[in-house]
Amino acid sequence: MKDIQNTQDKRGIDIQKVGVKDVEIPLKIQRKNNSDCTVWAKATASVSLPQNYKGTHMSRFIEVLTDWSNKNMLGVDIKSCLQEIVEKLNAKNGELEFEFKYFINKPSPVSKLVSPVCYDCSFTGTYYNNEYKFYLGVKVPVTTLCPCSKEISENGAHNQRSIVSLKINYDDDAHIWIEDLVKDIENCASSEIYSLLKREDEKFVTEQAYNNPKFVEDILRDVIIKIKEKPEIRSFELLCESFESIHNHSAWAYQKEIIPK
Repeated sequence: MKDIQNTQDKRGIDIQKVGVKDVEIPLKIQRKNNSDCTVWAKATASVSLPQNYKGTHMSRFIEVLTDWSNKNMLGVDIKSCLQEIVEKLNAKNGELEFEFKYFINKPSPVSKLVSPVCYDCSFTGTYYNNEYKFYLGVKVPVTTLCPCSKEISENGAHNQRSIVSLKINYDDDAHIWIEDLVKDIENCASSEIYSLLKREDEKFVTEQAYNNPKFVEDILRDVIIKIKEKPEIRSFELLCESFESIHNHSAWAYQKEIIPK
């Protein structure tokens, strides 16, 4: 049959990224306790397309992803999978990202009752100019309490739910656990967030947040300090957004850096 995708295009435009998005696929990863777990992920894969090709072969993305998933080889090490995608599609550059929900069992602070907390995470591999990079991403919900509100109020202070989104690139021979990254971020907030709280837990969390007020700027700076304490991290992108409880808008702070070695 005639392959229209392989026909020549005469418009003279190289395409930077073309591929498939939201491909649902099981992803096998390892927890910090060395146990394996399978998460349900959404994959986004793309390659560059030279100007002389009309289109890419979309089915080849699915073929490679399916093959690797069946072999239980997908996970943090997605380098070989991405390289195979790039080779099969005769491309120079490519990207592969998995977004997934990751559950961590957390004991409540006083009653010690354990319940799972869900975190949005991502594994991303990029292949540009024959150089591969891996990025680990986490989105961590936390509580923040406004320092200004506490200072000017005779009683109480307003607080809010905040999301800290962090994506890091680190040395190829290093390994950073999702659990450790989440804990580092939670330690920079006014308080952690839990799924299950009894009265004694709620009292603890409320008082902890009140005694530890934070602006989004405070959280951003504290997380950056934590990141730079890890010599294996090469670069990061960090966003802290607070969903204000007394305003009809959000407050946010952002930083992106390449860490000099």
